Amino acid sequence: MATNGKNGKKKTRKRIIIWSIIGVLVIALGLVIFLGSRKENVITVQVEKAQRRTITQVVTATGKVQPEVLVKISPEVSGEIVALPIKEGDRVKRGDLLMKIKPDLYTAQRDQASAGLLSARADLAQTEPEFGRISSLYEKGLVSESEFDQSRARFESAKAMYARAKATLEQAEESLRKTIVLAPMDGTVSQLNSELGERVLGTQQFQGTDVMTIADLSRMEARVDVSETDVINVTIGDTARVSIDAFPDRKFNALVYEIANTAKSKGLGTQEEVTNFEVKMRVVDKDISLRPGMSMTADIETETKVNVLTIPVQSVTTRAPKMEVKDSKVDGQRGEIVQAGGSVAEAKKPEGQMKEVAFIVADGVAKAMPVKRGISNDSYVEITEGLEEGAQVVSGTYRVINRDLEDGSKVRIEEPRRGRGTQRAEGA
Repeated sequence: MATNGKNGKKKTRKRIIIWSIIGVLVIALGLVIFLGSRKENVITVQVEKAQRRTITQVVTATGKVQPEVLVKISPEVSGEIVALPIKEGDRVKRGDLLMKIKPDLYTAQRDQASAGLLSARADLAQTEPEFGRISSLYEKGLVSESEFDQSRARFESAKAMYARAKATLEQAEESLRKTIVLAPMDGTVSQLNSELGERVLGTQQFQGTDVMTIADLSRMEARVDVSETDVINVTIGDTARVSIDAFPDRKFNALVYEIANTAKSKGLGTQEEVTNFEVKMRVVDKDISLRPGMSMTADIETETKVNVLTIPVQSVTTRAPKMEVKDSKVDGQRGEIVQAGGSVAEAKKPEGQMKEVAFIVADGVAKAMPVKRGISNDSYVEITEGLEEGAQVVSGTYRVINRDLEDGSKVRIEEPRRGRGTQRAEGA
């Protein structure tokens, strides 16, 4: 019995020790979890120094290459094409024959008008001396006034008929002359839409048939559609670098010489409505033969600034001003701002709109600096206010800058990667 009592005491003591150890472990684990949950979040960022650079603002737009001078040829009279001595791609000089319309109808009209003129001239030749004789007698009082009036009316009518017949003949002769179409300028037949023997409409009474197009291919231009938000930055004389799809390894130089005053709208009345303005640029390079309709992209250099403070474009983001409430706290259950007395506080609304900021890093902390920007290109933006040269500006990542970072966030600077990222950092 004494042995059993001793064994029971030993077992009890052993259980107490085991449970004590378990309790200590649970407390230690709880402390680890608690302290770990209170550990401050550190955000990894990429940085780049604010430096001075020469920066050029560029407006990019797409369009087509077209001749500066382009004339659509339509006959002024209708009829069948009986002569078409040119083909697409031919060079022509001013005055060369382009086409001939069958003249039979217009020849007949000319002959008819000529006969009418002869008849009117004969009638006038008869009434004119008769009216002269009656006028002489009327002055002497030998004929009545009614006879004089009748003679004068016949003479005036004959004169009007003669004038009308003469005008009709001139019109018929002009129509006959217009059956022959001559080149109005030196150039190249860039487009031929009709064939020999085809009937075409003239422009005297109808819209007319576009038979061909003549273009001066020695003077080419780039035509692009620029959005309404960008066109205000484009001015006459701006330089452009034109990339043409047909010549992928070369950029052509061009100068802006015309900006449309009236907008062109696409998708009017829909969610996809777009408003653009046509901008024309004269291509300066003449050593390559360009063709109408070639697709191209133009980078229009609208403004250049030298030795200005710049940071990466993606470094500038927006933040809303924070609400300010004095002597208050946030009710964790209701999510309301509560004053010390227990009543719901009125939060002071943030002043102004969203602010543009850039985050700088100092002593492991990100600070949001309100900035004002100037011109920009694809990579960098000019900063006119808010930063000093040499400041370490957060340049990445996009998510970190636009979503994660707040004023006062703890940060850790990521070492620049070797390769492209290193080159950019070193060349900045």
